[in-house]
Amino acid sequence: MRRSLLVLLFLAPFPAAAQDSVLLPDIVVQARRLDEARTAISPTLGASVSSLKRETIENLPQGADAPVNQLLLQFPGVVQDSFGEIHVRGEHRNLQYRVNGVTLPVGIQGFGAFLDARAIAELRLLTGALPAQFGYRTGGVVDITLRSGASDPGGWVSAYGGSYSTFQPSIGYAGLHGGWDVFATGTFRQSRLGIEPPTSSTSPLHNRTEQLRGLVSVSRLLTDNVRLSVIGGTSANRFQMPNNPGQPIEFPVIGEEFDSARLRARQWERNRFGVVALQGSSGALDWQVAGFGRDSTIRYLPDLLGELAFNGVASQVQRRSTAFGVQADGSYRLNDRNTLRFGVMSMGERSFAGNVTTLLPLDADGEVAGDPFSIVTRRGRTSWVHGIYLQNEFRVSERLTINAGLRGDYADQAVRAGQLSPRMNLVWRPMDRTTLTLGYARYFTPPAQELISPGDVSLFAGTTNEPENFRADLPRPERSHYFSAGISQRVTDRLTLGASAWHKEARDLLDLGQFGRALVFTPFNYRQGRSTGIEFTGQWRGERLDLYANLTISRASGRDIRTSQFNFEPEELDYVRNKWVRTDHDQLLTASAGAVWRAWEGGRISATLLFGSGLRRGFANTEKQDPYATLNVGLAHDFTLPGAGRWTARLDLLNLADARTQLRDGSGIGVGAPQFLPRRAIYGGLTRHF
Repeated sequence: MRRSLLVLLFLAPFPAAAQDSVLLPDIVVQARRLDEARTAISPTLGASVSSLKRETIENLPQGADAPVNQLLLQFPGVVQDSFGEIHVRGEHRNLQYRVNGVTLPVGIQGFGAFLDARAIAELRLLTGALPAQFGYRTGGVVDITLRSGASDPGGWVSAYGGSYSTFQPSIGYAGLHGGWDVFATGTFRQSRLGIEPPTSSTSPLHNRTEQLRGLVSVSRLLTDNVRLSVIGGTSANRFQMPNNPGQPIEFPVIGEEFDSARLRARQWERNRFGVVALQGSSGALDWQVAGFGRDSTIRYLPDLLGELAFNGVASQVQRRSTAFGVQADGSYRLNDRNTLRFGVMSMGERSFAGNVTTLLPLDADGEVAGDPFSIVTRRGRTSWVHGIYLQNEFRVSERLTINAGLRGDYADQAVRAGQLSPRMNLVWRPMDRTTLTLGYARYFTPPAQELISPGDVSLFAGTTNEPENFRADLPRPERSHYFSAGISQRVTDRLTLGASAWHKEARDLLDLGQFGRALVFTPFNYRQGRSTGIEFTGQWRGERLDLYANLTISRASGRDIRTSQFNFEPEELDYVRNKWVRTDHDQLLTASAGAVWRAWEGGRISATLLFGSGLRRGFANTEKQDPYATLNVGLAHDFTLPGAGRWTARLDLLNLADARTQLRDGSGIGVGAPQFLPRRAIYGGLTRHF
């Protein structure tokens, strides 16, 4: 039925945009001018900026059908992990997402993406010592500019699929209608490869997924200088939990012959977000005021008897977070040398965490002493996060700019805390082709409240879910000093080389761990933390050939776990108390490279390569996984059929060498299960453009 509907959509034309021939040029010019003004409100002075525009995204393997996190892996300093996780410069999450200049509250992240690459006009990653307007989450800023009818009119219907019974249709449209700039897109995905499986099999067991995503963005000029924008997005994802066959039964509550390959655990994820923004530009003043909201839910349903048999505990887990807030930013050009920027953000969040934990009672000797029973724990909490900043961009000369600011943050969560944070960035161009940057930032990062586990851990004493200890100090905000320096050299008109170094010193370093079978993360703090690294980048842009390469050398470590201690073994806590250890997501060497060759008219061949020296493993992260490399290759061709419009056909080969890569083996601090990268896969797609 779905495929029949898709065929009809391929053959049916999109409605023509109601574009007035007189008004259209003015609408487009004003929209682009306001886009430039919005960018100027939040500059990136002194930060490291990596960017992928829509044309480049569509040229890479998988094109716009690739998940956004896979696109981010093409940027320097981004490390691949399981469950769709990425780590930027030694951080565990701590990423801020911005859509058209508005901060989106971080939801309860699961495995599925909340946004499609087809909706993106430009994807940027900002790292380093960020200017004062960036608070809340500071490990990196994923800055997304959406497509629009003014900048990129047209529509598409697409079908993509292949290995693992993958089928991914999508539809979208952008245009101008009666003064409204409209963009909308929707994607459905089904596959037998939901998340990274615990084995290297080419046919993972019980790993099916169904995902649905949609986004609508509309805007309208109220006057020549004021624009109203409304953005709404939703995603609904369902995952089976992949099984690892042949596991030993620890508690024979359902007999000795039950096979772990028959477990039937599932996880549901829902995310919804909305933004209403009013933006203006008049003379020396540019401004934007936005209200935003986000609701996200994760629900994990265990295989009750099966998980009791193998683990002695089965937990039905539910997390929900609803957040609303307001953000206001402004920029005022005082004179030719000084630009003042200022803004505030206030966000309230209501979170709910509930567990229904089924377990077995134990006697004094640690033997099962009765029938299974359940413990219910529930907790709701309301929190507030506020931020305010003021900064000045001082152009000392045509070649030297200094951006200095002060930011204030306050978090009223499980722990109340605040901080004043100075920021300073220097950008110097000693020569026309050379740019040097130097920056310092004081950061304040509150923990993810919605992930804090509920209940009193003493309730589980004398059961198969008894914790390693009964210390359960609440996670605290992280405070850090961040230093960065960089150089970019445009060697020729086609070749650009760069390097960027950083060092971070943190108190109450935040990290996340996955404890138990439910794939929900729990925050905890190291009393001290540090991260140091250097990135090397290179880009070549030719008439027919584009190349890029990135190499990152980094180290992230922590000492003394001081919160959520009940999740850790006493021996590990004692070892880490007075000794620096590598964080579980640390990877010494990370590299990415890519090439796009426009081999013939309308045709292109592309390739991407990812390399990692291995994430941490073993007791207290004292060992590491084996190095790995993954090569992807893509072939795409644009063509026109008489009477049938423009089309794009593509063929993609992922993990071309069929490498068997184990990202995790289930050991390490906060690591709960083994995961392998997918084996070789072949995908193909056909898109009709309108």
